[in-house]
Amino acid sequence: MASYAATVSSTRPPDEVFAYLADFRSVAEWDPSVRSAVHLNGDDPITVGAIFRVTIKTALSEIVLDYTTIELEPSDRIVLRGENSSMVSVDTIVIRGDGHGGATVSYDAKIELKGLRKLAGPLLGLAFKRLGDNARDGLRDNLNPRC
Repeated sequence: MASYAATVSSTRPPDEVFAYLADFRSVAEWDPSVRSAVHLNGDDPITVGAIFRVTIKTALSEIVLDYTTIELEPSDRIVLRGENSSMVSVDTIVIRGDGHGGATVSYDAKIELKGLRKLAGPLLGLAFKRLGDNARDGLRDNLNPRC
């Protein structure tokens, strides 16, 4: 299993950060490896059970994962589970007020490969760190708009 954890600070209030991240289409704005993210439930509100199709570009191809929102604790916690035929990803996002009107966001992602692909786990870990660092930087930049 490969994992990546990061924490970023935001000048935005926790409820605004929560709303932005709970609508997982936003991942296409802050993660440079994501080509697109579509809410498959149409215009339905973002609730537990919401599904997002996320297309990730890699060096060799594209990977499509369907992420299902499995936990939503307003202004506090979001858990999404992405899956396709070769992997499962569980992303946990925790949002805390910083005491000054802003928020701290902790993002923890774990990816497990399926079947024989598990043998490539150590290689995935190396690539996942680089992708994670880029996503962390993009999230920080999107949560802190320039004046």
